[in-house]
Amino acid sequence: MMAMLWAQEIMSCETTEEAKAMYARCPRLLKEKVKAILIKSGFEEITQ
Repeated sequence: MMAMLWAQEIMSCETTEEAKAMYARCPRLLKEKVKAILIKSGFEEITQ
């Protein structure tokens, strides 16, 4: 549930740089789940 909220916040960022910065701030315990959600949603470039 928390991973989905983080992913939604990241996807709602206006720029890729903003999204990457938010992804970097994602808690380490949620990062893998958030990454999977972003990739599934077509936002793979943010996770690299």
